[in-house]
Amino acid sequence: MNADELRALQAPLKTRYREDPAAARVPVQAVGRLEADGVTCRIESGLGKVLAGLHPATGGNGAEACSGDMLLEALVACAGVTLRAVATAMSVPLRGGTVRAEGMFDARGTLGVAKDAPVGLQDVRLHFELDTDAPPEQVQRLLQLTERYCVIYQTLRNPPAIAMSHGSQ
Repeated sequence: MNADELRALQAPLKTRYREDPAAARVPVQAVGRLEADGVTCRIESGLGKVLAGLHPATGGNGAEACSGDMLLEALVACAGVTLRAVATAMSVPLRGGTVRAEGMFDARGTLGVAKDAPVGLQDVRLHFELDTDAPPEQVQRLLQLTERYCVIYQTLRNPPAIAMSHGSQ
């Protein structure tokens, strides 16, 4: 896809959202099914089912997906797609590359071993290695715009209000 094709694809959407801002608010959701046995949750997506379980540092055997890894995978996917879209819009020649996200979590926090240990990922880092001949200032602008428009990056940087509820089936 080139810049003109991307603009043509997105132009009617941008027009609609300018004219009707409420139309731009799109619900997203994820659904998981608690398994009858074990400490797992089956995530259902349009691309199949993923069985999530405990990280080996908290008692898992490594056979199931780790939710912390899944969060970083979502960040990598979003940042990669955003970077590709921005590169296309800017006509930045991009032959390929890699996107890597890393973070740390202190298993003591989620296991309740130390009350002062954080629960959750800490020190998340996102790194790009790009195969491009673009000048450094253009690559820098590409990264700035990727940071600005990446939904998952911005969600992690500026956490939304979140609530938990309960109901019976």
